[in-house]
Amino acid sequence: MTYHHHARTTAAADVRPLADGRQASVVTSAANAAAATQETAGHTPDPAVSRRADTSLLVPEASATGTSSTPTASRVRADALRMLGCVRMATVRQMAQLITAEGSDGRSYVRRAMQQLKVQGLAETNGKSGRDRIWNLTPSGLKALAEGNELPSRPRAGTGARGIRAGFGPHGIAVTETILAYGGRHHLTGWQVEVNHAIKTIGLSFSTDAVLTLPTATSEASLFEVDNGTMTRARLAKEVWDYERYAGHRVWEGARGTIGRTYDFWARHRYTRSRLFPTLHVVLTGLPEHRLQRRLEALARDVDGITIAVLATTLPRLKRGEPWYELAVDDDYRRRTRYPQAFSR
Repeated sequence: MTYHHHARTTAAADVRPLADGRQASVVTSAANAAAATQETAGHTPDPAVSRRADTSLLVPEASATGTSSTPTASRVRADALRMLGCVRMATVRQMAQLITAEGSDGRSYVRRAMQQLKVQGLAETNGKSGRDRIWNLTPSGLKALAEGNELPSRPRAGTGARGIRAGFGPHGIAVTETILAYGGRHHLTGWQVEVNHAIKTIGLSFSTDAVLTLPTATSEASLFEVDNGTMTRARLAKEVWDYERYAGHRVWEGARGTIGRTYDFWARHRYTRSRLFPTLHVVLTGLPEHRLQRRLEALARDVDGITIAVLATTLPRLKRGEPWYELAVDDDYRRRTRYPQAFSR
């Protein structure tokens, strides 16, 4: 098991034992300078979109005295719309953390902006996470965002309202918290939540909690699964193994498989500019920290031998900037041995 930092490339490692006696490499990181592309995660980008597009949110500029200027109401509303378009649901505190200057408390600005957006029919609240209201866009808000050409085209994007009303709001807020902890301020529009991965031929379908399109030397994106302490150990492990099944699916070249070659489904139809299958990041939260650590160690045992790259951590560790545990590395050779069957298109 290893450690790893936000959107970084692995540099060097030394070894430390985990609490359960397993060995874990502690990986130092070097920043990946590649800028995020504004595109739908895992799909071919619009050629008109620069590969070095700025995907960060603007924050209030510093004045000559070194203090931050007051954000304008219109900019706060626009940034709130843009943020909800990316993360789907958020509290006022989370929006203020991203929209206003670092180190400042901009909740009052955001609270007024959200009330104005509610009056305009662009945003609404359908539930709470603790004492905090959870905000999401309305269909009109999604339409306004699309018409403003502020985000990559996401025709299947939802508002999140149904999930909040069904009681899944706390999980969505945990996903947003993970995005913020991973440096969401700097590449917000590179994020997409609830991204479906499906292969009808083998009856496999699951939704990834979040996908960050931020190219590295080996992949165009990173995958994120967030467990809010509600899944059983077996269910969490199954979700991780489903990614290996997805990565291991191979298809015969040609309409009827007559060419005699096979290819990785994911490389041809999803992550077309990636050399390796994207790394899966698992973030555990929703429980006391000592229980999260035990859960992390159990996950390491449950996914032992998996052939995709898996990093895992707890949300408290992520917020403190501590390294990730590396549970597995990508091993295409072993994966092809484990999934030798190829399927017709």
